[in-house]
Amino acid sequence: MKISVIEKRSLWWTISGAIIISGLISMVISWTRPDIAAPLRPSLDFVGGTRLQLELDCNMPNSCNEAINVAAVREIMSNQDLGNSKIQVVGEERQALDIRTKTLDVDNRTQLIAALSSEFGEFDPSSTQIDTVGPTLGRQIFTSGISALLVAFLAITVYLTFRFQLDYAVFAFVALFHDILVTVGIFSIISLVVGVEVDSLFLVALLTIIGFSVNDTVVIYDRVREVIKRYPGESIDRIVDDAVNQTLTRSINTTVTTLLPLVGILLFGGETLKYFALALIIGFIAGSYSSIFIASTLLAWWRERIGQSIPNPIVENLQLVEDQENTI
Repeated sequence: MKISVIEKRSLWWTISGAIIISGLISMVISWTRPDIAAPLRPSLDFVGGTRLQLELDCNMPNSCNEAINVAAVREIMSNQDLGNSKIQVVGEERQALDIRTKTLDVDNRTQLIAALSSEFGEFDPSSTQIDTVGPTLGRQIFTSGISALLVAFLAITVYLTFRFQLDYAVFAFVALFHDILVTVGIFSIISLVVGVEVDSLFLVALLTIIGFSVNDTVVIYDRVREVIKRYPGESIDRIVDDAVNQTLTRSINTTVTTLLPLVGILLFGGETLKYFALALIIGFIAGSYSSIFIASTLLAWWRERIGQSIPNPIVENLQLVEDQENTI
């Protein structure tokens, strides 16, 4: 299978631009909504507070006669000065609650559960989950995650500058930034539509996406450099097309084999890992796309403007030493 990435590069850039702009619009909308006030809907990992997950005990008499009424739950919460809480009725029979509210101590939680039980019936103790995260810890998790992302970006840029050349590194960085924006933007849209929250695992997913994407980009750039050395007089467009097609099968096979277990986790991994797997799936697809269609075409476009071959003294000297050692 052969494709011409250069011939249709305007199409590839338009597709990426449309997805990124849609995500940015969604993030702006999320930021302006008072119930979110952030580009993505943050979980308790970041904002702190208490989360209660309650499910009616249908073995008790009169406990599961009808679905839980959200308005009635909110009225009970308002009576306890918890009117700004996030309330969600879940489950096929709508007989379970997911409540996110300000930090509650043991007495407050006991009082709230008792009030809800008197209205809707007894809750199953084995299904009750209560999580509390302090706001200070939430800020630390967010700050640490963002710092890790910035360090990863910087380290990758330095490595690629040394391994290849500065323009390779710049466009690899653009491709990585593209992958992060696509993943975050799509999750922002999902967050608005479905109400999905992002937690610390989402930051772990972003770091993993960066590592996967740069690996694919390095393989393509390495082949571009080899073809330039082999055919120094060839046009950069032809060189990039050849390099991409030579590595295309490898890129597709690597991505598909990586996605298969992630799809399994998405379908059968449970609530905790489901959206972590979804973020990886989105990011890995975006990473393969950007390596093939964005990083390569940007490099070709830039080389057209400044000239095809720009020597890297560090790499060339290392190669010269290696050749001399092999000759000896």
